[in-house]
Amino acid sequence: MSILETKDLSITFGGISALDEVSINVEPGEIVGILGPNGAGKTTLFNVISGFLKSDQGKVILDGEEIQNLFPYERVAAGLARTFQHVKLFRNLTVYENLLVAQHRHLSSGSFAAMLRLPSWRKDEKLAKDLVEKMLDTINLRPWKDARPSELSYGTTRFLELASVLSLKPKILLLDEPASGIQQREVEALGPMLKGIRDETGCAIVLIEHDMGLLFSVSERVYALDFGRLIAEGTPDEVANDDRVLESYLGRTRRDSVA
Repeated sequence: MSILETKDLSITFGGISALDEVSINVEPGEIVGILGPNGAGKTTLFNVISGFLKSDQGKVILDGEEIQNLFPYERVAAGLARTFQHVKLFRNLTVYENLLVAQHRHLSSGSFAAMLRLPSWRKDEKLAKDLVEKMLDTINLRPWKDARPSELSYGTTRFLELASVLSLKPKILLLDEPASGIQQREVEALGPMLKGIRDETGCAIVLIEHDMGLLFSVSERVYALDFGRLIAEGTPDEVANDDRVLESYLGRTRRDSVA
């Protein structure tokens, strides 16, 4: 069974088709890339899947259950998590404290137990700190654990956002251009990191990315969008050599190159 499936998702804005019967599927533990030029509908697809937009038609199925009528926070509880193009963090908290806050949904004791420092709260506190320690190593953030986001490079803040989202323990993770605006050495570290996250947590990953080298290096399958429609699907090699994709990105096909 697919961990995520969309069936014939369509949505229009002012008569313009942003998505036109888009169907994708993601298997458990799979890394899938979403490719397309600006305006192709990639982020709109993520917004519909995560519940920030409601499609005009179609279905979103997470782990066998239809979720298109759930609120975004309900989809998170069901196992769907995502990052955004713009990083959202607690700017006055350290890296460690940001990650500690992210553990909140896993804790069972309430504020009363915290005020009295009851055994249930102490148990929760230890669990949260253990999870943060593990995440610092998984995302290579330990050298910056006492720094605030304003003291970090943009790439490191993106890694912190990724670590915070992973603290939700998702079944599937949607990443919206994680390499955007970060340095080349950080881009080079991102690919192995994403594969390591998948291998360690077992969560599937769907990746929107303009850096085709990164996208093709980590993805097992790729979907290509243009003007809201799927124009290609397959392995990275198949999609990279598809005439429709070449024409969409470069305005030419392989036959044109040969000629």
